[in-house]
Amino acid sequence: MGVRRKRFPDALRESNRIWLEENDSTFFASWLMGETPWLMLEYGHAPSAALADRLDQLIRSNLDNPTRELMWGSPGTLLAASLLHERTQDERWADLFRRTAEQLASELKWSEQHGCHYWTQDMYGTESTYIDGVHGFVATALPLIRGRHLLDAATWSEWEQRIVNTVRQTATLENGKANWRAFLDTPEGRTPRKLMQLCHGAPGFIVCLAHLPSRELDPLLLAGGEAVWSAGPLTKGSNLCHGTGGNGYAFLVLYQRTGDIKWLERARAFAMHGIVQTEADEAAYGQLRYSLWTGDPGFAIYLWDCLRGTAAFPTLDVFYGAASGTAHP
Repeated sequence: MGVRRKRFPDALRESNRIWLEENDSTFFASWLMGETPWLMLEYGHAPSAALADRLDQLIRSNLDNPTRELMWGSPGTLLAASLLHERTQDERWADLFRRTAEQLASELKWSEQHGCHYWTQDMYGTESTYIDGVHGFVATALPLIRGRHLLDAATWSEWEQRIVNTVRQTATLENGKANWRAFLDTPEGRTPRKLMQLCHGAPGFIVCLAHLPSRELDPLLLAGGEAVWSAGPLTKGSNLCHGTGGNGYAFLVLYQRTGDIKWLERARAFAMHGIVQTEADEAAYGQLRYSLWTGDPGFAIYLWDCLRGTAAFPTLDVFYGAASGTAHP
């Protein structure tokens, strides 16, 4: 009788844990590098009490993760709790969402210099003050906005005021265009960089604030869109994280918020440029790229959203898709 092999997800999970431990991390719930999204996919395909309990444990284990950013820390599992509640309407996920939000509120800091709230992120042995759309303040705003219906009115009002103020206080305006730096305070020894991509800069701010109920920031978001258009397609490829597709999602968000066809036309123009980039990279390297955020599947989803005129960023706005049965709030 042959040796019984491990199921693929279990073998992948074991390899992933070994890799995380080798990199001095024992937080296994990471939204980008950990187990939470794998178990959520498994749960979406075949829900069970055992899987729900494992997800519950992962989210709880991540409550005091010192990275305090979307891809590694508790903001990522805050998003997970919101998505799980949308799919199941189970109060356990609403409770975990509120507990995570309370923890994040307790960890907020206030900058007298900049007149706004912020978080620090303990990543790779360095403490940072990211404010951007992957590691920073506005990325954490996204799951708070998404799950605002799980908070009482007073709590959400306080969060909304903090979000609006920090975004406004950290914007750089020039000739009707807006952008945001990566850090609230640039680390010592590092030169401030003016980036224009989803992970650092205006595109990420626009995407993360897509569903903010307040319209106070709309003039800034529109100015950010003009900056993205003025900068043009990125040279780093068609991907979502730091490429043409990710920046194009900013236009789809502005089309969604305003109904102005100009933004859909600009999104589609970026799509055409991104197709050329994808074909050129395939010819140069002899293959396509497999990952969602930095590869071609993410860009393909962007193309589909350009056809539909919809801003539904994968893993941020959409996880389970139509099967979830619950529309985005």
